[in-house]
Amino acid sequence: MKMNILKANRSDLQEILKLQYSAYQSEAVIYNEVNLPPLTQPLPEVEQEYEKGIFLKAVNESGEIIGAVRAFPNGETTKINKLIVCPENQGKGIGTKLLSAIERECPSTRYELFTGHKSVRNIKLYERLGYTIFKTEKVSETRTLVYMEKCGGDEI
Repeated sequence: MKMNILKANRSDLQEILKLQYSAYQSEAVIYNEVNLPPLTQPLPEVEQEYEKGIFLKAVNESGEIIGAVRAFPNGETTKINKLIVCPENQGKGIGTKLLSAIERECPSTRYELFTGHKSVRNIKLYERLGYTIFKTEKVSETRTLVYMEKCGGDEI
């Protein structure tokens, strides 16, 4: 699949949020929680995040956004958030390419991200790319967050 990874513009945020809602439907099923924060996040909150961080988008040949990721550099640590790929394109390397691109865009000595404990595909992806679990946090009766880090500024 041919695609490009570009910096997202403010005008892309509505489409990224729509993709986010679509991508997190599978997580809602895994956890049996329809009100996961990514599924209830309003556009103004995404706009605030855009002002504080870096958003990348993956676009197909038609210019359609098929993936996105956010990063928030803070000193030596960059926090990576909401790595999303449209459901029809998952498992095709787009998430890997987005994560690699955001690391290149935000050179740091440490990267941090999180996912849910039942999100086995996500955990395996992150581990394959050099991330290791450093803590867990129970956030509901059905969900525990798994925090992962990658140190040393290694590129994927």
